[in-house]
Amino acid sequence: MYRISIAQLYKDIDTSLKFLRENSATVASSRKRVETAMADGSTYYGINTGFGALANQRISNEDLKQLQRNLILSHAVGTGELIPKEICRLMLQLKVHALGIGNSGISPDTFKQLLLFLEKDLIPAVPEKGSLGASGDLAPLAHMSLPLLGYGEFWNDEGTGTLPASRVLQEHNLEPIDLQAKDGLSLINGTQMMSAYGAYILEKSLRLQKMADLIGAMSLEALQGSITPFDKRIHELRPHTGQKIVAENVRNLLEDSEILESHRHCGKVQDPYCLRCIPQVHGASRNAIDHAISTVETEINSVTDNPLVLENGDILSGGNFHGQPLALVLDYSKIALAELASISERRTYLLLEGHDGLPKLLMEKTGINSGFMIPQYTSAALVSENKVLAHPSSVDSIPTSLGQEDHVSMGSISALHLYKILENVEQVLAIELFTAAQALDFRKPLRPGKGVETAHAYIRSAIPHATEDHFFKDEITVAADIVSGGDLLTEIENQSISLR
Repeated sequence: MYRISIAQLYKDIDTSLKFLRENSATVASSRKRVETAMADGSTYYGINTGFGALANQRISNEDLKQLQRNLILSHAVGTGELIPKEICRLMLQLKVHALGIGNSGISPDTFKQLLLFLEKDLIPAVPEKGSLGASGDLAPLAHMSLPLLGYGEFWNDEGTGTLPASRVLQEHNLEPIDLQAKDGLSLINGTQMMSAYGAYILEKSLRLQKMADLIGAMSLEALQGSITPFDKRIHELRPHTGQKIVAENVRNLLEDSEILESHRHCGKVQDPYCLRCIPQVHGASRNAIDHAISTVETEINSVTDNPLVLENGDILSGGNFHGQPLALVLDYSKIALAELASISERRTYLLLEGHDGLPKLLMEKTGINSGFMIPQYTSAALVSENKVLAHPSSVDSIPTSLGQEDHVSMGSISALHLYKILENVEQVLAIELFTAAQALDFRKPLRPGKGVETAHAYIRSAIPHATEDHFFKDEITVAADIVSGGDLLTEIENQSISLR
């Protein structure tokens, strides 16, 4: 089986599509096993029975197509804002990949239509709320499936609005399809909404954790912090992988620093934790994110619908749709990302206090000017909001389906909160970046380490030094774009500075 990684979801979709096209025979074989089973007169959950609390109700053969159609229509009851188009695309890609493994028994016509949607970039619009994270992401996946029937909406090309699915199908000479027995259940049982959010956010987190190390190194230089806590020997004595990588990143960024040399023998014994413990805090978040990535990559290469169709013809009902593995690591990731913002805000605060020759609030003329006082307020507000959002969603469960589905993961709520935390962390790091660049200006003519100097020059090409109060919001927005983008990290790596 072709396995996909989080990185491949973005960089290698053509290979994934090639696998799915070539795997159509496996999908067809799985379907034949369903049809053979249906002919034996036995009862199979969701194929010729009702769903959930109605599992004991047998459905006649002539009503099987209507059963699957009704399943999609009845479950498409999501609410809230629309899931961003890029994440909806991942949902579709992950659903098609899971069906393509060949243990779902979906009919070839339904599978081919979904594959066409992906190939033509016809991305269904999906509301963000309504999933309990078991039996999978029912409501979101039902909305994703509506366009197969000619209902629902697709995103427009720009991702700024939606178009009626019926109109888009007509424009592409596609007809709505009739779902066959088992199709609807294969489509909506699964964890693709949670998985898509996890894959999207964790892929961004790989870049964000490097940015956190870089920005922390900038603050360390601006505050004339000590390099001693980053000594390799310290971290060999507590060899957590993430901790060692962060310390190495900071050492590489501060190589050839004149600022470090200028205060190497100043007599200061220790820096505050937000500087001294960057490897330990950032490193712990890295380890958590690595664990989450491993879990999500297992999930996106799994079959998570129900019942499952095995090669020997057995059709087994189980619980692979339960989102608990994802719910736990998404909650864990919320805490890991929130901590990157928490320690960042403390460094921003420290930059404003007037340490070691820096002007208070990082402006020469204060009183008439508030300087960089208020951006730190915004950081504090976002960090506080993250504390609420980081509360684990997975510790809650509300029984549904008349008690048949009596324990659910609430992983979809974890996913939505993680997405908001990601946005907040990017803003908090942007404020530290914007503030540290201002502080570094006051260290001239001394030069910081090569990596920090490259970053500082990059920022100054987009955001000028501030001598008086003005509309800071625009500049924080620019800084946030730098944090969320990859160009600055590329610029540093082009200087032969290794960042892991």
